[in-house]
Amino acid sequence: MAAMILFAFAAGMLVTLSRQINGRLAVETSALQSSFWNHLVGFVALAVVTVFAGSFWPDGASGAPWLAWIGGAVGVAFVGGGSWLIPRLGAAMTGGLLVAGQMLSGVVLDLARGQDAIFWMQIAGVCLILTGVFISRR
Repeated sequence: MAAMILFAFAAGMLVTLSRQINGRLAVETSALQSSFWNHLVGFVALAVVTVFAGSFWPDGASGAPWLAWIGGAVGVAFVGGGSWLIPRLGAAMTGGLLVAGQMLSGVVLDLARGQDAIFWMQIAGVCLILTGVFISRR
């Protein structure tokens, strides 16, 4: 469990770093162009990794529901939105609000799936994140 927590923490740090880098590119270009290059470079990197992994089309992919295929489009909205927000709100506030949004949507999805969770503690976590964003604002 500790390894998974550390992995999630590191992934969260990479999301913030990625948003900062793309926000910088968006300042020089636009949020849309920055998002395009982010995904193009990511596609090339993923293609190289996939070549070494050995398969572009995993078993079971053809049977996945249509909803499973729109994650990339949602990712485009996330990256483009983050690239637009970072120069305007700053990295800390944007990151805090993104984490709060992720936490809140995670609570809602856990509720919808009937996951065993302590609802009030999860909502308290979202409130603490929002409080941190409020305190750290300029």
